[in-house]
Amino acid sequence: MKTTDFGFERVSEGDKTRRVAHVFSSVANRYDLMNDLMSFGLHRLWKRLAIAMAGIRAGDRVLDLAGGTGDLAALITQRVGEEGCVVLADINADMLCLGRDRFLNRGMVSGPIYVQANAEALPFEDNAFDALTLAFGLRNVTEKNRALAAMCRVLRPGGVALILEFSHVVLPLLRTLYDHYSFAVLPRLGALVAGDGDSYRYLVESIRTFPDQAELAQLMVAAGFGDVRWNNLSAGIVAVHRGYKL
Repeated sequence: MKTTDFGFERVSEGDKTRRVAHVFSSVANRYDLMNDLMSFGLHRLWKRLAIAMAGIRAGDRVLDLAGGTGDLAALITQRVGEEGCVVLADINADMLCLGRDRFLNRGMVSGPIYVQANAEALPFEDNAFDALTLAFGLRNVTEKNRALAAMCRVLRPGGVALILEFSHVVLPLLRTLYDHYSFAVLPRLGALVAGDGDSYRYLVESIRTFPDQAELAQLMVAAGFGDVRWNNLSAGIVAVHRGYKL
C-alpha cells in the first residue's frame, strides 16, 4: 500500500484524500476570515502580486485550480474581460459552492464556469488554456507529480502556470518566529474562530513537509515546464513559481 504525508503523519493515499476533503469541508464557512486573520490580510496582496506575474491578458482562457472561494478567479475575471473565459475548479464541493456564492454576492452573475475536479485527473482537453493558476492548494494534493503533469497537459504550448504556495522562510530569525506563531498560535486561532484546531494544525504541518522553492521548481521541470523561476514573498513565507509549457 502506497503511503503519503498528511501533515507529519504517514497515511495511505486514499486516506489522505478523504482527510483533506474533511479538512476543507470543516473550515469552508470560515476559510476567508481565517486567511485574513492568519496572514494579517497579506494573502490578498500575495494573490494580487501573483496574478500580476502571470501576465494574463484580455481574451485569455484561464483555469484557476483549487480555486476555493474564488479570490483569484475574481481578479482573473477582471483581466480577461468579456472575451475571455475563467474556469474555477476545486475538488471540494463545499468550497466550490462557497466560491459560486461569493461571486453571486458580488453581483457577478456571469462569473466563472464552476467545475468539481481532481487536480490529478483534470477533465479538460489538451491545450485548452492559455494560463493556469493554483494558490495554496498543491500541498494538499496526494500525487503532486501527477497533478503537475495534468496541469502541463491542459495548457497550450507556451501557456503559463503560476503556483502560489507557502514555502520555506529564508531568514533564520524570522523562521524561528514564524515556527512559533504557526505551531503555538494558528491551531488555537482555528479552534477559536473556525471551531477546528486539528484542521489548522494539519495545514501548518503540511507547509513544513512541502518541497522547498528549488525542489518545487525541479518538480515543475520534470512535469514538462520550461523557464521555471520563483519569487519569494515575505522572505519566503510564500513563493510564486512560474513556468511555461514547452
